[in-house]
Amino acid sequence: MSAPAGAQPCDVAELRSLFLFESLTDEQLDWLCTHGHVERRDPGTLYGEGEPAEWFYVLLEGKVALERRVGADDVEISRTSQRGVYGGAWAAYLRAGASQTYPSTMRVLAPSRFYALPSSDFATLMTRWFPMAVHLLEGLATGQHATQQAVNQRERLLALGALSAGLTHELNNPAASAGRATSALRERVAGMRHKLALIASGPYDATTLATLVDLQEQAVESLAKTRAPGAPPPPGALERADAEDALTDWLDAHDVGAPWELASTFVTAELDPAWLDAVAEAVAPEVLEGTVRWLAYALETEQLMNDVEDATTRISTLVGAAKQYSQIGRAPDRELDVHELLDATLTMLDRRLDGITVVRAYDRTLPPVHAYGAELNQVWTNLVDNAAQAMDGSGTLTVTTRRVDDWLEVEVADTGPGIPPDVVDRVFEPFFTTKPVGSGTGLGLDIAWRIVVGKHHGDLTVRSQPGDTRFLVRLPYTRPDAPEVLPS
Repeated sequence: MSAPAGAQPCDVAELRSLFLFESLTDEQLDWLCTHGHVERRDPGTLYGEGEPAEWFYVLLEGKVALERRVGADDVEISRTSQRGVYGGAWAAYLRAGASQTYPSTMRVLAPSRFYALPSSDFATLMTRWFPMAVHLLEGLATGQHATQQAVNQRERLLALGALSAGLTHELNNPAASAGRATSALRERVAGMRHKLALIASGPYDATTLATLVDLQEQAVESLAKTRAPGAPPPPGALERADAEDALTDWLDAHDVGAPWELASTFVTAELDPAWLDAVAEAVAPEVLEGTVRWLAYALETEQLMNDVEDATTRISTLVGAAKQYSQIGRAPDRELDVHELLDATLTMLDRRLDGITVVRAYDRTLPPVHAYGAELNQVWTNLVDNAAQAMDGSGTLTVTTRRVDDWLEVEVADTGPGIPPDVVDRVFEPFFTTKPVGSGTGLGLDIAWRIVVGKHHGDLTVRSQPGDTRFLVRLPYTRPDAPEVLPS
């Protein structure tokens, strides 16, 4: 293969100064200079991913970046100015031989000099000088590829299994609640029909019936107010017990049988003895007990319908969160509200957060950001799940959103024991984990880093001390014309 125009002879002494060649003999270095050459390159593309792998390059001076194609994006794997780094047809010695293509794109970022060797010569020197090493590397390359695929698949299955188990549990609870409420409601409706028959044959004239209907509407309205937006919180256990005792005393004083069965219903609707005094004044003494029981039945029926509504709303919310989480039916990248993604993830992980206080410190005024929703949900999942595991069922998870300059920032903070200082800088490395053997693959944060930095051209950092660990995700509001940072 002929050298390109402008190629320059190489210097044995310069090659010897590189860590890659420092152990070679003078004869081997002469061979490299005979078969290779030096090239000067201005900023631009040195070689492109998918092109035939014809040259092995070693950086002598300058600065380069390595990029990989992921979907429709070219994302940067690394950038460096370290002398001796290499790229290009570095795997030409493998059995694929001359049919190989460049696995990535190398871009020159500043005027640079390279030692260049044809791929066929590189394959020759590897197989002649290091035959045993070549066999070992071939086996390593094959095994590493299979291992990477298996571990990635396991990581996805573990995440899917955890989310599926949580979602199944969360859906089962409201479904069971709705079933119980419906069964109880059927009994109450049957009881109401029986009481209607008693009213029709009892001492209730038209005026009394009108009063009864009016009192029923007042009671139901009072119950509805307890559920209205902005309503005060329900009474505490002691306060509620006192209110039930007061109502039980009132009912007992007015000869209403089994008063303890009715008191809780009226307390839930925030109806007190003073309101029941008004009821006693509105109806004749002989129908007071029947009136009170009718009102209690009406309240119980309304409460059961509320329970069914709450359960079905919860189911609908979970299904909506699952759809938002998976981004079913959504464009892969679009303008979106990051808070919707965060809320969907927290809903999906609700079971994992049992016992943990979740604080949403959102800035709801933030404008939408152009992003890949499904991938970001994977990031939130990894960060929140790691925080939950660190706190082990007790602590505070704080999710904060804010805008800093042209960046949208999402901070996930926990009050766990923290990451040891000697390993905190390694948490984004593939396969590195601080979890016990069998509890993690060490790919969660690596995947999160690749999605944030590579897919979205953002930034992901961590700082940690005992009781305060914070992962900060930064997403750019302005999309770069060309990707400038790392892989997805």
